[in-house]
Amino acid sequence: MAWIVLVLSGILEAVWATALGRSEGFTKLGPSAVFGVALILSMAGLAFAMRSLPIGTSYAVWVGIGAALTVGFAMVTGAESSSLVKILLILGIVGCVVGLKVLH
Repeated sequence: MAWIVLVLSGILEAVWATALGRSEGFTKLGPSAVFGVALILSMAGLAFAMRSLPIGTSYAVWVGIGAALTVGFAMVTGAESSSLVKILLILGIVGCVVGLKVLH
């Protein structure tokens, strides 16, 4: 159960990071509200997962999922340029996250 919550929390990290960028310094209400809710839920899920998973592994998986999804979403929506090298590097992050799960 902790792994499922951790993955969902990593997804929510990408949500709040994207919403933060779209809030334009908290001047837009909708993205600011999404940021706040996603941040709280993401942190709560991370804290829950850390009760039974190692702190380092939990944090690395959470950040890795959030970073990969945030960059991937930005590339898909055109907010950030994409290239083969960027895609390979993101896949490297995903591979490291999977490796941490396998080793646990």
